[in-house]
Amino acid sequence: MNVNKNLNTVSTVSEITSKEVDRISSLGELNLCIFERMAVRQVDAMNLAVEHGVHLMKLATKSTDVSKFFKAQTDAAKDFSERVLSESKVNVQLAGQIRDDYRVWFEKSLAEVSAVLRKAVPAV
Repeated sequence: MNVNKNLNTVSTVSEITSKEVDRISSLGELNLCIFERMAVRQVDAMNLAVEHGVHLMKLATKSTDVSKFFKAQTDAAKDFSERVLSESKVNVQLAGQIRDDYRVWFEKSLAEVSAVLRKAVPAV
C-alpha cells in the first residue's frame, strides 16, 4: 500500500513539474511577444525624433530669413509635439493590451494550478 501511495505521489509531482515547465515556457513566449511589440514602438519613437532633427537641420540650412526660420521651427515643434502625443496614446493602448495579456495568462495558469492541487490534495 505504501509503495502505491509513493508511486502516486511521484506521479503527481512529475505531472505538476511538467505542467509548470509548460506554464513557464508560455510566460516566456508571452514576454518575448510583448518585448517585440514594445521594441517596434521604441524604434518608431526614435525614428520620429530623428526625422524631426533632420527636418530642423534642413530648415536651418535652407533658411535665409530669421523670422521665417523661427516660424518654421515653431511649426515643426508643434507638429512634432502632436505626433509624440499621438504615439503616446497608442502606447497607452498597447500597455492596456499587455496588461490584459498578462491577466489572461495569470488567470489561466492559476486555474490550472488550482485544478492540479485539488486533484493532488484530497478534500479534508
